Amino acid sequence: MSTTKLSEGVVSKTPLPRTIWLLGFVSLFMDISSELIHSLLPLFLVGTLGMSVMMVGLIEGVAESTALIVKVFAGALSDYFHRRKTLVVIGYALGALSKPAFALAQGTGVIIAARFIDRVGKGVRDAPRDALVADLVNAQQRGAAYGLRQSLDTVGAFIGPLLATALMLFFVGDFRLVFWIAVVPATLAVALLLFGVREPKPSKEPSFVNPLRRESLHRLNAAYWAVVTIGGLFTLARFSEAFLVLRAGQLGVASSLVPLVIVVMNLVYAISAYPFGKQADTKSHASLLALGLLALVAADLVFAFASGWPAVLFGVALWGLHMGMTQGLLAAMVADTAPDELRGTAFGLFNLVAGLATLAASATAGVLWDRFGAATTFLAGAAISVFALASLPALMLAKRTKH
Repeated sequence: MSTTKLSEGVVSKTPLPRTIWLLGFVSLFMDISSELIHSLLPLFLVGTLGMSVMMVGLIEGVAESTALIVKVFAGALSDYFHRRKTLVVIGYALGALSKPAFALAQGTGVIIAARFIDRVGKGVRDAPRDALVADLVNAQQRGAAYGLRQSLDTVGAFIGPLLATALMLFFVGDFRLVFWIAVVPATLAVALLLFGVREPKPSKEPSFVNPLRRESLHRLNAAYWAVVTIGGLFTLARFSEAFLVLRAGQLGVASSLVPLVIVVMNLVYAISAYPFGKQADTKSHASLLALGLLALVAADLVFAFASGWPAVLFGVALWGLHMGMTQGLLAAMVADTAPDELRGTAFGLFNLVAGLATLAASATAGVLWDRFGAATTFLAGAAISVFALASLPALMLAKRTKH
């Protein structure tokens, strides 16, 4: 796959490969399936199975931490064998196989196992899939490719909760039946990936060199680690979306309308991800990252001083816009700065740092919320975003280091 650079400002006329669209729809179907379950799972665990809220939090924490660790090793394996699709299929298949367990569960043990398998599946598939996207397009299309895949993924993220709400109303609160329905889009995702997506042939034979050994990791140079630092700072400035939901409830938004917070955020995210991804192929990365941080600062300030539903919706829209402006761009920057044969490992390490930053940001936000109130939490987020913005010139200078 050619990666010859075009002159600045020139747009590649080549359409995105069909496989990029297929990978996007794979993400869409799996996200619909996952959100059908995850948007209802806390209520099911506490209300139907009688699990404590503390246990719910413990399950989620362990599951997410497991996924972070698995991402690094899955990315490295995809580099070791010079094959991505097999790991991506295994990852999505594990996610699909976990879905019936939620419907069949009569106790906490099955739920814990299913959630663990689901998150392991996500860990197995994410880094190889992101590396596969870069393998499928030339350097001038990476922003558009990542933006499109992220956009379709996010469409699934807001269709899922809406569909869950509609099905719960139609089936009069039958959790298990909705969980069974979630098996259908998950199966479609795996089938589409298995039979529709073709991996390009590797440019050379597998070397079977451990990508995680010291000599290999030294090839991830200052430009790559600058991108990892940028991603970590961005994620540290953006805590869990659960705090947006809590803020909406605190401001008196009716419980029946609170889910619209996540729906609106994902809608704006889905709409903006592809256009801004395309912009990343021709415009200054530093400028787009700075605009994304400004959107996050504005969202934090709106939430800090919000007094009602209109302000909440405006803040949520800004939050979604920040995501759409930055997530595809950061993925493209990882692909640009990592050696081709270490791309899976690079995405695994990037995702690990971003995930750890998310855990740290959310834990800190929770402490600030409990001790000083919601406004302080969002003002702190704005302050970290401003720090990230001030650090951006130095980090972008490091990114321009020769590979």
